[in-house]
Formats: sequence, structure tokens, C-alpha cells
Amino acid sequence: MSFLRVKGITLSIFLHIFVSIIAAVIGFSFGFKSGVLSVLICLALTVISLTSLFVRKKTIIKLCNEIDNILIGKHNINLSDYSEGEFSVLTNIVTKITMQMREHSELLKKDKIALSNSIADISHQIKTPLTSINLIITLLSKRELDDEKRKDLNNELSKLLLRIEWLISSLLKISKLDAHIVDFKKEDTNLAELIRKAQQPISIPMELRGQHFIVISPDDIYFKGDFEWTAEAIGNIFKNCMEHTSHGGYITVTARQNTIFTEIVISDNGSGISKKDLPHLFERFYKGENADTQSIGIGLALSKVIITSQNGTIKAENNADGGAKFTIKFYKENYKA
Repeated sequence: MSFLRVKGITLSIFLHIFVSIIAAVIGFSFGFKSGVLSVLICLALTVISLTSLFVRKKTIIKLCNEIDNILIGKHNINLSDYSEGEFSVLTNIVTKITMQMREHSELLKKDKIALSNSIADISHQIKTPLTSINLIITLLSKRELDDEKRKDLNNELSKLLLRIEWLISSLLKISKLDAHIVDFKKEDTNLAELIRKAQQPISIPMELRGQHFIVISPDDIYFKGDFEWTAEAIGNIFKNCMEHTSHGGYITVTARQNTIFTEIVISDNGSGISKKDLPHLFERFYKGENADTQSIGIGLALSKVIITSQNGTIKAENNADGGAKFTIKFYKENYKA
């Protein structure tokens, strides 16, 4: 009975009856045999049409059930039964949607795994200095501690707190970048000013180390980018070079531009990058063989995310005559990195 409740099928039946009556009347007007033949032909056509409609309805119901299964997460559905005929177009669309849902599901799984790993790494990175802080606080509570030792412990405590502050700040920035909620400004950025801004945080440490900072760049080079974020990215690279360059060494920054990109090359005459570290240099929380004990392994990862998010690329390698070399390219808007 549900078959007959469908408006289109009911209308089709009435049309067939109406046409059959007219055909029968016309047939009987030519004679009894003609009338009977007309009735039989009309009945046969009606049965064929209703059978076809019934089969179509069953197919539609089955396809709807398959789509419902897809919507509740059962992706292993075989739609090959609908690969021919009038349902083939609909089946192709459903297949595409299913594939997109599978890809989206896989991406969500990967994101969950990445988030879980990141949380584990963050917990570990914060736990280490917190353990040291608790130990220092315990030592500071001892009355017999002399002033010199107390001063050293206070200095160490300040360093650890700054380390935690920098770590949390960097992780928040990476989280924003991962979530694509950072709106990078596309403003005319002067490269000379950008380099000066990026070098400021390490100017005093470099002076204490007797290191030299050399800039070879015209003052009129501009590119479209976010000044503050890009300064942070380049500043992290400067810091990495400084930490791996010996006392009295130097960091050289060379810049140029053409119709396709603006290029910044940062190099030093330090220890260079080992072959083992080179493929993993921009991975989060990766610390190389010669990394400082205070290193967290997040600065270069943050730099890469900032640069690539602004249609840029970054490459790390070793100079032919020793030391590390970082090549950054910011491509013009008409070109893709």
C-alpha cells in the first residue's frame, strides 16, 4: 500500500486508466476484436510501467539507506549496483562525497594524534623546568644557605621562569598558526628595518660574545608581509646562528629581490648543521646533537610556519667553507612558493 501512497505513482496509475479507457472506446468503435486488443495492450503497458516504477522506488529506497549508512559513518558501502542507468550521476556524486568524508575523517584522526603528541611534548617541556624550580625553591628555604649561593639560585630561578614564559608564548603562537586564526598583514615591509628589528633581542648577547653582525642589503628593498610576525621568524634564526657560533664569530645577512621573490640569506661561520640534524631541523621539539642544554627546539619550527604562511620558503644547508646557511624567499603575490 505504501507504494500506492506515492503521489507520482498514483497520478501515473490514473493517467494509465484514463488513457486505457479512451483507447478501449476507440478500439471498440472499430469492432469487438479491436477493442479487446486495445484493452490488452493498455493493460500490458500499465503493468510494465507500474513494475518499472516499483523497481525504481525500491532502488531509490535502497540508495537512500546506503546514504544514511554513509552519514552515520559506515564508509565501506558498495555503490557499484548503481553505476549504470539513471542513478549513475547521483551515485557518482555520492561516491565523491563519501571519498571527501573519508579524507576529512583521516585528517581529523591525524590532527587528534598530532594534538596528543603536542600535548605530551608540551607537558614534558614544561615539567622539566618546573621540577628544577621546585628543587631550587626547596634549597632557598634552607636557612644555612649562604648569600652567594642564594644569589646564584635566584638567577637560575629567573632563567627557568623566563624559559617557561617563552615556551608557553611560542606554543600559543604555533597553536594560533595551526588553527589558521592569524590574519597576516600584507603591508609594504622594509627589509632593512625588519632585519634591525629581528636583531635587537640578540644584540647584547652577541656583544658579550664578541660576535659581529654584518648586513649586505640595499635600503630600498620591500616586500608584502607582516612586519611583527616576520621579524620574530627571522629573529629566531638569528638566535640559532648566534648560539652555534663561537666567540668572535660573525653572522652575515644578505638580501636581494627580483620580479619573482625577495630573498634573505642568513649565514654564520659556526659549527654548521650535522647531516643527521639537517632533515629534522624545522621539526617541533627537535634538538640537534650540538644543541644548547637550554634549547627547547621550537624556534626554527615557529619560523618555518610563519614564513610558509606568507607564501614563503625556507631552506637550511651548510656553507661550503663551514657554518650554517638559511635561505628565505618571499614570493610575489602572482607567484606560488
